[in-house]
Amino acid sequence: MDAITAYTVEKYSPEFLWIVIVGFLVAFILAFGIGANDVANSFGTSVGSKVLTIKQACILATIFEILGAVLIGYKVSDTVRKGIFDLSMYKGSERELMLGFLSSLFGSAVLLVGATFFKMPVSGTHSVVGSTVGFSLVLKGFEGINWNTILTIVASWFISPALSGTISVILFLVIRKFILDTSDPLKHALRSLPFFYGFTIFINVFSIIHDGPELLYMHNIELWIVLTASIALGLIVALAVQFFFAPYLKRKILEASNPIKLQQGSKVNFSCGDTDESSRESSPKKSRPVSIIVENEKNNPMTKELSDFPNAHSEGTLPWQNGKTKSFQDFFRNGLFRTKNVNSKNSKLPSSDGKSGAYTIGETNLGVNTNPGVDSGSMPSSGQVTPATGLSPNSSAVPLVRSKDSKHVHSVPSIEDVNKARDDPPEVSRLFSFLQILTASFGSFAHGGNDVSNAIGPLIALFLIYANGEVDSKAETPLYILLYGGIGISVGLWFWGRRVIETIGEDLTKITASTGFTIEIGAAFTVLMASKIGLPISTTHCKVGSVVFVGWASSSKNGVDWKVFRNIISAWVVTVPLSAGLSAAFMAFLKAVAT
Repeated sequence: MDAITAYTVEKYSPEFLWIVIVGFLVAFILAFGIGANDVANSFGTSVGSKVLTIKQACILATIFEILGAVLIGYKVSDTVRKGIFDLSMYKGSERELMLGFLSSLFGSAVLLVGATFFKMPVSGTHSVVGSTVGFSLVLKGFEGINWNTILTIVASWFISPALSGTISVILFLVIRKFILDTSDPLKHALRSLPFFYGFTIFINVFSIIHDGPELLYMHNIELWIVLTASIALGLIVALAVQFFFAPYLKRKILEASNPIKLQQGSKVNFSCGDTDESSRESSPKKSRPVSIIVENEKNNPMTKELSDFPNAHSEGTLPWQNGKTKSFQDFFRNGLFRTKNVNSKNSKLPSSDGKSGAYTIGETNLGVNTNPGVDSGSMPSSGQVTPATGLSPNSSAVPLVRSKDSKHVHSVPSIEDVNKARDDPPEVSRLFSFLQILTASFGSFAHGGNDVSNAIGPLIALFLIYANGEVDSKAETPLYILLYGGIGISVGLWFWGRRVIETIGEDLTKITASTGFTIEIGAAFTVLMASKIGLPISTTHCKVGSVVFVGWASSSKNGVDWKVFRNIISAWVVTVPLSAGLSAAFMAFLKAVAT
């Protein structure tokens, strides 16, 4: 018999205390890596849509990650500890199994920290499952591995993004049809608020109380009591929103005199001046060139000639079709052009770092938007004026971009694509901002219940063997270890969370408050339900699935950056074999040096 398998473990044996201490240290590093890498799963879309700052997101995530870990995390940790292989194989070889779980923690920690360093969003769930299989293959080969559980988990990696994305896109289509596309979006949004808040609270309360942790005396509560309490609290919140919160929001929105203040995004000012250029529509004295100031208060090059528009200011109106007028802000609600590396001698733009650009305005209800998530194309270096796609190049109404030295210009999407990807109306955006914060907290709670327990699942197994002296302990998962994992994730989130947050929050697709809300609630609902049945699915998969589905539905196929999506898929594919290999290598090392 190998030296490593010759030991059994007595309760709290000092001889094996070092394994527990090292296990706690490595588990904290693993939790740190998950917190840094997976922060985008909880609040990435909220930061991407500018609803929250990173600091605000970290504060909320810290609170709800820990609450989720303590209140619902025990279910998933039991699956990681007991469901992947047959623990009975290690009776009489408890020390061997303790070293195996230590190897699992090591393999997962190295992978997560390394992936975060290279800004690659990977799944903490994948890494823990892969590393657990890795050490088991070294110790027992294929014997005892529960392949049904493994296949179920693998299937969930494909099913979960599809399910999460489907829930999110259905909710988004409902919101677009019954709120965003109506004649009075504010009215319909206010009517829907009680339902959204009540439903979110109902799901959260149900997930906490139903089959809750034994240490909180929630494990024996009857289902009808759980449903009654959840529905009652949801109704109370819905009524409070209906009679107090919604009227307050309506009053604050209507009191805002300047609609531009309600918009999320860059501050944009317009200045008009005389020009001697001729125009088909008016005399030279009535022509006005438009200058645009974006973020840095520097004048961008003249991009469009306006004729006889004395009301060209933020609260004015402009002539529109069939003798009608249109508010000036409607002309720049969405973006058409954005340039990089503008160094023309006629331009006052600084060398572009991707944060500013030259924009154009046309009579197409298109306008300014600094969102970079559009396909990039190229611009001729001849310095010629480039007309907008879909408009006659001989018309004075054609939006123009003048940039002799521009090396890159974002390609112009079709009118249909841009309209479909339009920003939310400012007043509706404000309403959904509050909802997105609530659902992001909901998602963070779900993430804590799923991924925190994944991180410390091997640690719990290791500690229970040390505390009870047996491999198949029936003891409940200690809450203080779940709390320890939650703290580790929060520390990683604060210190290193910025490295990966942009990928899901900004790079995949354009996210507004309404789309962010649907993404959050679809992903969080899927993860919570999986946590309750003990299935360790990936929150990364759920969130990416929702982002891609909603991004496609809200714009078009070109509304999603498929290159970024392809890179994420590649990271998913290598996570399991790489974590398994790292864990197996460390286990082989321990087996060789153990005495």
